[in-house]
Amino acid sequence: MAHINLNNQFPGIVGLMHYRPETAKPLNELAEILLRGESTLTSAEREMIASYVSHQNECHFCHSCHGAAAAHHLDGDLSLLSDIKDGFRKTNLSLKMKALLNIAKKVQILGNRVEPDDIRAARDEGATDREIHDTVLIAAAFCMYNRYVDGLGTWAPEEPEAYDETGRMLAHEGYLKSIP
Repeated sequence: MAHINLNNQFPGIVGLMHYRPETAKPLNELAEILLRGESTLTSAEREMIASYVSHQNECHFCHSCHGAAAAHHLDGDLSLLSDIKDGFRKTNLSLKMKALLNIAKKVQILGNRVEPDDIRAARDEGATDREIHDTVLIAAAFCMYNRYVDGLGTWAPEEPEAYDETGRMLAHEGYLKSIP
């Protein structure tokens, strides 16, 4: 049960978006730009950053939704959610993506933890300034989304299969379709 009366039975941020549709619109627009907009990082890579940061923040709902979206951008295998939790031990990530995830983790802890060596390591692996920028912005935005979802005590299904349809919808239809 959420900390406030949302007057709906929707889980996670979905319930919050139905509670305040006027804030749902800009939040979804930001997610659409960050995770599906023009970028040299694939949508799967950007969803993995969002899911990874959400897992680090212990936000089960966001980790599961965005991990499922990443899975649907790839092969649809929801075991990716467990692999994200395990630090991508099975997923074949490029060295560039590993360097960007390192930056995302540092942003998740505290933005000023990102050091010049972290940026240099990402650049050495081929990351562009835009990719570094977008990684930092995705990580920062998901810290906000995670705190919004968990700060109001929303509920989230435990089983990964409960996120399959949401992940498919986010990957193939986007975030603007989910505005109440």
